[in-house]
Amino acid sequence: MSSAIKNQKEILKKLGIQKLNPMQEEARLAIPTSAEVVLLSPTGTGKTLSFLLPIIAELDINCNEIQAIVIVPSRELAIQIEQVAREMGTGFKVNSVYGGRPFSKDKIELSHLPAILIGTPGRVADHLRRDTFSTERIRIFVLDEFDKSLEIGFESEMIEITDSLYKVRKKILTSATHEVSIPSFIGLQQPIYINYLEDGIEQLKVKTILSPTKDKLETLVDSLCHLGNQPGIIFCNFKDSIQRVSDYLTKNKISHGCFFGGLEQIDRERALIKFRNGTHQLLIATDLASRGIDVPEIKFIIHYHLPNRSQEFTHRNGRTARMNSDGTAFILKWIKEDLPEFIEVNEVEKILPAGLPKPSIWKTLFVSGGRKDKISKGDIAGMFFKQGGLEKNELGIIELKQDCAFAAVPATKVDHLIGKLNNTKLKKRKIRVYAI
Repeated sequence: MSSAIKNQKEILKKLGIQKLNPMQEEARLAIPTSAEVVLLSPTGTGKTLSFLLPIIAELDINCNEIQAIVIVPSRELAIQIEQVAREMGTGFKVNSVYGGRPFSKDKIELSHLPAILIGTPGRVADHLRRDTFSTERIRIFVLDEFDKSLEIGFESEMIEITDSLYKVRKKILTSATHEVSIPSFIGLQQPIYINYLEDGIEQLKVKTILSPTKDKLETLVDSLCHLGNQPGIIFCNFKDSIQRVSDYLTKNKISHGCFFGGLEQIDRERALIKFRNGTHQLLIATDLASRGIDVPEIKFIIHYHLPNRSQEFTHRNGRTARMNSDGTAFILKWIKEDLPEFIEVNEVEKILPAGLPKPSIWKTLFVSGGRKDKISKGDIAGMFFKQGGLEKNELGIIELKQDCAFAAVPATKVDHLIGKLNNTKLKKRKIRVYAI
């Protein structure tokens, strides 16, 4: 067995993955032997791992400079890729840089350069202007979700970045849609295309829910009661609409989180954490949540508003029916409203009377210690079991960050756990524990 295959098996074991899916396997074989690869695959099919595995196999352990750069359209995607790369446990340093946090924090993290740098176009271009790092050893350039990264708003930064990467020998572009042209400044000559976009179509059902009134809030609540206790995302086009929908769901005692660009970064991250661990089964979001965020398998999405473009419709729908799972995209439509041309006529869902979805059994606790304090998930689990007195089946998902952690615990035991654990010591460090 070659060392590369052995290392790959070790990485997959750490990630809890038994084997690569066909798209990932094809990418693993194509990327090492190709200078240019365009990877097209539905949202949630594991594109991040498909390019990270072959990239890591090509890194030089003795190089102290950045060797690969990954450009992404959003902070959430940067954070997600960094987290996946860390969980792979390869020994190579990985960092992400993005707007919305102090530049000084970037400089501290980049004082010891990573092998892989992940970043949004604006922040990476800013670092290049300030000469924070050299591009001399960067041989691999990844443009993730390229249809979004190459939009007009990012064009000048992307030109700056591509002009500076003069020693790149390998380019990898990924997307969940093919409805965008690749501009000439990216410099593709004869790329190999790996296209799995048709694979996710059969599992996805698209249905319409009819609202008798133009104001669809009451129909939305009826729909959520009908769908019951399942994880789902409600898509709106504007942050003001999210607030209005959120207020109405709160009034009807339906628990949920919100996710949109106007939120502070910490609130966006915590909304996703609570959605992932089941504290909230519903997320009301703009198109920011349609791509590049790490969320669990969701059973449905609801288009409260329809997007203006077909590619955003595709990306939203890609949040459900991922990998080998079934899922449904519901279009909430006023009976006098016309559907855009890119949506085909589909089945109408009959809404049956039902009670409100049950509240989640989980709540999320914040723990003020993380990786930099040499604290592991096992340490945190041990604290909840030994000092907190939880049974094994009472501890939900733990998410470990650099400087803190989050744990899902039974809602009925939150006060008890805070009383037992807040201001106690973990790994000789005094920690704070509170509900978020």
